Amino acid sequence: MRPFKYTPPQVHTGELKTWVTFYEPVESDSPLPDEEAKKELYESWAKIEQVWSKDIELAKANGTLSDLTIKIRDPRGDYYPTNLHYIQIHTPEYKVLEFNVKQSMPDMQNRDFIKIIAEVTR
Repeated sequence: MRPFKYTPPQVHTGELKTWVTFYEPVESDSPLPDEEAKKELYESWAKIEQVWSKDIELAKANGTLSDLTIKIRDPRGDYYPTNLHYIQIHTPEYKVLEFNVKQSMPDMQNRDFIKIIAEVTR
C-alpha cells in the first residue's frame, strides 16, 4: 500500500493579491467617437502570472510575449469569462493596458479556480 503524501495546492487564496474587473463594451450614446462605454460584469481578486523566463523564446516565436495568465476563484455560475470580455487590472503597471480574454478554462489541478489567458489589446 502506498503511504499518504500531502501535496499543497499550487494556488491558494493568499496569492490572490491583484484586483481585476471584467467588462464588455456596449454601444455608447456619446457624440464623441473616442468615448467608449463599458458594462461591468464581475470583479475579483486574482493571481497574475507573466510569461516565465524559460518560455520567453517560445512566446516570441508564437507572438504571445504580452499574454498573461490570470487565476481567479471559481464564481460557481455567477460569471464565466468568454472571449467577448475584457479585463482591467488595477495596478500601476497595468493601469493603461486593456486585456482581451483569449481563453478561459477551469484549473484541472484545483477546481476552485478558473485559469484565464489574456492578451493586450491596447
